[in-house]
Amino acid sequence: MSGGEGACWIALDPANVAVLETPRLRLRRFHDDDLERLRDATFIAGDIEEFLNQALLDQVDNIRHVFVLERRIEGDLIGCAELDMKNDVNFTCWMDAEHKGQDYRAEAMQALARFAVRRAGVDMMRADADGPDPAMEKAGFHACDNGRCYAQSAADWWAREQAKPTVLVVAAALVDPDGRVLVAQRPVGKTMAGLWEFPGGKVHADETPEIALIRELREELGIEVGESCLAPLTFASYAYESFHLLMPLYVVRTWKGKGTPHEGQALTWVKPNRLHNLPMPPADIPLCAMLMDML
Repeated sequence: MSGGEGACWIALDPANVAVLETPRLRLRRFHDDDLERLRDATFIAGDIEEFLNQALLDQVDNIRHVFVLERRIEGDLIGCAELDMKNDVNFTCWMDAEHKGQDYRAEAMQALARFAVRRAGVDMMRADADGPDPAMEKAGFHACDNGRCYAQSAADWWAREQAKPTVLVVAAALVDPDGRVLVAQRPVGKTMAGLWEFPGGKVHADETPEIALIRELREELGIEVGESCLAPLTFASYAYESFHLLMPLYVVRTWKGKGTPHEGQALTWVKPNRLHNLPMPPADIPLCAMLMDML
């Protein structure tokens, strides 16, 4: 089980505010190459040409941030979201009809709210509404002005974040003699199905992280690892919708057994500099950079 929020960016340089990652979505900064794709999108109403051209200009001045929404595994564009720093009503999220009922919009709005508070320094987030909006409510917004809008303050956002319980999981970077790292693909039926992650799992109340990792590797892969063979490298920290995940990562070079999937997961060995080609849970992404530096 894997899960990470990177350090908060203070300067809103468009080159640095490039991608927001969620378990299922990639909110990628809108750029020229997206013009044709968005012109064909049926989920954006109004004068699309004016919207696109003005968005490109405003992003240069960091007064408007427009993201295209892509599914991380399939890579298809399913929506668009913006944070407009010029207006009181500053949140907008469009989603194609096919994916509206799958909680993608709520997931996107949660990511945009995190960006607005932690990176853009927004004190109040507001979005227009035509009526009840379960996606907005799931993202922490509340109805106001007799249902004509939804709002969430930065103070409310921080309160919700701080109220989340912390869940401790542990993961291993198994390294073979060729310097490759083992990753597992989450099977169909599990949350974040299809994403690739480092083997590991939840730490039970009566376990240390090391004992939990030894147990998880035995259960998941059928291998035996000695505690002295676990070398702590780094950790990930990621805020999910209902809990905060903390995940230490250990490097393992020696174990007994072949390593076979026991839980229906696919396995593959990858060079560290190729890990970025695989769709992974958000927390695993910065861990890959650490592995590249080490290996």
